Amino acid sequence: MISGKTVAITRSKEDSEEFIHLITKANAKPIPLPTIELVSKGEKIVEEFLDAIKNDDPDFSVFMSSKAVKLLFDTARKVSKYEKLQLAVANTTVIAVGPKTKAALEQEGIRVTYMPQKRYSSVGVGEVFTRLNAEGKKVIIPRSGASTPFLAQLLEKIGLQVKEIHLYDVCSFRDTSQWNEFRALFSNNKVDGVIFTSISSVNAFLEIMLMDSDEKTLLGNLQKIKVVAIGPFTADELKKFGLTPIVADVHTIAGAFETIKNCFN
Repeated sequence: MISGKTVAITRSKEDSEEFIHLITKANAKPIPLPTIELVSKGEKIVEEFLDAIKNDDPDFSVFMSSKAVKLLFDTARKVSKYEKLQLAVANTTVIAVGPKTKAALEQEGIRVTYMPQKRYSSVGVGEVFTRLNAEGKKVIIPRSGASTPFLAQLLEKIGLQVKEIHLYDVCSFRDTSQWNEFRALFSNNKVDGVIFTSISSVNAFLEIMLMDSDEKTLLGNLQKIKVVAIGPFTADELKKFGLTPIVADVHTIAGAFETIKNCFN
């Protein structure tokens, strides 16, 4: 039973509302851990995206996170190019990686034509394109500069021409005072599980925790608890450090919650 357990997730409190709700409802204790900060590449990202739409005339645009949607459209508002961006995106066939990203696009007045049915990941997006028989078509993907090349390589294998626009980089969260409660509980073996939500969050978690712990002790303590990865790429990153994560069947917060809940049954 997960009741009474303490489970951390590598997301800020603001981004963990669903997780906090699910864990609290199950009578367990949630600890949100802000691991990464987004560092925008500045106002030029809007112009770069619009230029790519104009010059490459892509058939599809793919959005891999709600953060990418928000950053791109918020920046467009600042530089008075919101309507131009909205029209440019609407003139492509829009694909969202999952429900949260779809909702963010719809909030900006963008109609989402396709979304993976089960796997809200690069693999799911690849499955969408396979069903569409999109060989020879062009696709634009606005995303993080820290993203792996897997999606671009996968789509190129399917036969698409891929253009990635890097909107932001990521760095470790600087204000680690929010980690004090977790540090205290973790050092006293009172944390029962951690959910990792991205490759970046794995590396940032270790960087932050190693500020006042040695690697051997940290990894040893992590091996004693339930470690869940939201998807296979996050799991692969954890395995590099000798950890054995459990991968969520559905690559969402709700899916990761179900996975860690089942760990305690």
